[in-house]
Amino acid sequence: MTENPESFATAAGPPPPVAPAAASLGVRAVARLIDFVLLGIANFIVIGVIVLGMVLGQSGGVFLTSGASSILAGVVSTVLGAAINLGYFALLESRNGQTVGKMIMKLRVVDASAGTPSLEQALRRNIWVGFGIAGVVPIIGGLIGSLAQLAAVVTIAIGIADDKRGGRGWHDRFAGDTLVVSADGPAR
Repeated sequence: MTENPESFATAAGPPPPVAPAAASLGVRAVARLIDFVLLGIANFIVIGVIVLGMVLGQSGGVFLTSGASSILAGVVSTVLGAAINLGYFALLESRNGQTVGKMIMKLRVVDASAGTPSLEQALRRNIWVGFGIAGVVPIIGGLIGSLAQLAAVVTIAIGIADDKRGGRGWHDRFAGDTLVVSADGPAR
């Protein structure tokens, strides 16, 4: 006699919920890369238009003739770039748990209760993308900001690879125990 697997579900009740599986470091890295390519294009367009308008407006149409206008343009572009990058990740992850890169790679960020992270959690989780704000410090600020971001990426990758609880980096723990999971089934 062959037994129907569905009869087990009705006799014993529905199967217990399965905890979401953590996404692999490689898949997460590809999703971030997609996001950063999109952000690079957006930053180039938005900041380029604004800064070019500032410089041309202040210099009477001659590009970068004033040292003060080029410093101001650098500060504005640095602040705008950090705000655009941090805002992108925080708003999209707090809205539905996914950035464009995560949507493409079928990933989702969840909080400790497997729900969508709050705006505060998403900001805390992605605060490191705003380290570029250090670029407002003349001469060495850009280097310091870049090194801080590189250190954050390396320590996040090491943390994800070494985490015994399921691929959480320091940024996931800092955000209140968030996790990146496969949005459509088992771990990738």
